[in-house]
Amino acid sequence: MASRHQLTGMRGVYLVASELSRLGFVASPTSRSAIGADILVTDQLCRRSYSVQVKTNARTFNFWLLSKHANDQVSDTHVYVLVNIRSRKNCEEIEYYVVPSRAVAAKMVYFERRNSEWWAVYHSEVAEFRDGWSIFGAS
Repeated sequence: MASRHQLTGMRGVYLVASELSRLGFVASPTSRSAIGADILVTDQLCRRSYSVQVKTNARTFNFWLLSKHANDQVSDTHVYVLVNIRSRKNCEEIEYYVVPSRAVAAKMVYFERRNSEWWAVYHSEVAEFRDGWSIFGAS
């Protein structure tokens, strides 16, 4: 049985794939065991391709947890889409932050708490990338 965190992550992947498809891109979710790429994206003529890592929050909205490998997974074609699913009275608001992997690596922070290590990127550091789908170019 999938945990609440796994279901939130899967939901984020499909929300991002849906948004990319709406924008005219071919978006294909990968196997959940793929390291670093949750979605493979290309334009319709297959001239540009990207790998996308999705991080999704359904409760805490001021940061996203990252893999310690986020610092190593940097390229011009690797993009993070950070998702906040905000529940309101009778609806949800979905926020997307489309961030180049270089910016994530530069802005990620490390901290320890209760004998655990964490890597994260804070909302305040990536707010400028909200709805930045233009990173993928025209479809």
